[in-house]
Amino acid sequence: MKYILLVHHNEQVLGKLSETELQQMRQESVQLANQINSSGQYLDASPLHPTSTANSVRVRDGKRIVTDGPFAETREQLGGYFLIDAKDLDEAIGIAARIPGARIGTIEIRPLMELPDLPNRQPKS
Repeated sequence: MKYILLVHHNEQVLGKLSETELQQMRQESVQLANQINSSGQYLDASPLHPTSTANSVRVRDGKRIVTDGPFAETREQLGGYFLIDAKDLDEAIGIAARIPGARIGTIEIRPLMELPDLPNRQPKS
């Protein structure tokens, strides 16, 4: 089963980390991605730019409304994700607990809903 592991953290807390600490967390994330790739569980992962770069789109009465920023004000912001293939929720939880962001925030685990008519992502050549 495919799961997305959404990495939520407080951007203010993240902003207080030194560049060395940030680089260490990024390197640990890359190492984790390589480890789960070697076991065949890795599908994709990426950090996100800060919420100050986000835009939200809504369509109301046929009109597109674009606003700056994320959808909601929260204490924690979505900072990145891992897309994995795990045999069950317990295995997904085990991987989520290894994500460095779990030490300063929360990892939300959500199973993906597989829709048969969606195109498969093709690797770029």
